[in-house]
Amino acid sequence: MASKKMEKYNLILDAALKVIAENGYHNAQVSRIAKEAGVADGTIYLYFKNKEDILISLFQKKLGDLVAQFHSSINETDSADEALRKICEIHYTMLEQNVDLAFVTQIELRQSSLELRKEIGLVVKTYIELIEKVLRQGIEEGIFRANLDVKLTRLLVFGSMDEVVTSWLIAGRKYSLAAQVDKTVEFFIQGLKA
Repeated sequence: MASKKMEKYNLILDAALKVIAENGYHNAQVSRIAKEAGVADGTIYLYFKNKEDILISLFQKKLGDLVAQFHSSINETDSADEALRKICEIHYTMLEQNVDLAFVTQIELRQSSLELRKEIGLVVKTYIELIEKVLRQGIEEGIFRANLDVKLTRLLVFGSMDEVVTSWLIAGRKYSLAAQVDKTVEFFIQGLKA
């Protein structure tokens, strides 16, 4: 995409994130997204097929950015336990800093249609595979138990972080999400260590 088109595409996605977070996916109208983005209603359809396509693209972009940040940070770590800490730290910090994204990923996703959840699940899969890679690295390093069921454990790690974020939102964000990193990672490491 040309830079002008990419700029408008990102503008629409940011507007969609805000509108969906404020109104819920089902109540978010394309016309409202267009207004928030400062574009004509028809412009939306030059970039997206429909509202579902907007939500899928939103997840692809935002989670893609997050996974790219995970990869970059993990490359700077020396061990799997450090990498796991980095993943948790980025997960909590980014969602605490972007409450709209937290609402959309934690609340709205669960209320979407099965077909839509399947599409978004493909995006989440790359994140879960990254966690699996870190777990396998930890086993190879001798930091994590050799008998771990890696496929199950990756889901438990992801699901635990996911639940902490959901609980933080439901509790009205009365405490720092990022301040939960140490306790979360300590819990993981105690269960994983060799």
